[in-house]
Amino acid sequence: MLNFVVKGGPVLWVIMALSLVALAIIIERLLYLRRISFDEEKLFLRIKTSLMEGHFSEALAICDQNISPFSSLLKVGIENRNQPEYMQRELLKDAAAMESVNLERGLTALGTISNISTLLGLLGTVTGTMKAFGVLGRFGAVSDPSALASGVAEALITTVGGLVVAIPIIMIYNYFSTKVNLIMTRLESQVNSLVNLVSSYADKKNAKVEDTASKEA
Repeated sequence: MLNFVVKGGPVLWVIMALSLVALAIIIERLLYLRRISFDEEKLFLRIKTSLMEGHFSEALAICDQNISPFSSLLKVGIENRNQPEYMQRELLKDAAAMESVNLERGLTALGTISNISTLLGLLGTVTGTMKAFGVLGRFGAVSDPSALASGVAEALITTVGGLVVAIPIIMIYNYFSTKVNLIMTRLESQVNSLVNLVSSYADKKNAKVEDTASKEA
């Protein structure tokens, strides 16, 4: 294996270094997606129950216990429940945009690495071929094929290395992109329902407080 890497030359070392960076990003993204995955319906029901009873602090505590883009949106909506609906909607859209930054973190680097790996493989092919032709240029006709082996090996190994790294990264990048797009679409579709949910129970709570105050007066 070490001999294979040595024959690949410096370009292959760069490809391998990029593959390690990509691996770190992939592991971090998988752990992140696993951490934020949960039963949204169950959380929504718990939050709705707390809001129905007017326990807004309890609803906020439930959001803090569930780390996810959806719970973050719920928290923003509950914290700004006394704002006008148009303001709540804007705040939720801003919160959704912020969540998109967290969801897409590392994906640009992953896509870049997949493209660079392919280009580096092509670069290694060119440099290896140049090395092989350099041998021919120095010695003219070469009776021993092993004299060309170094350059040809570098050309082929770096090509294979670039493709081996790029192909799975492209597949994983597309998987992450699809997953992020689905989450973002779901968040955007939930903005209006969250505004209606929070506003309705906030209005009921305010009306109840005002009614109690009027009776005491």
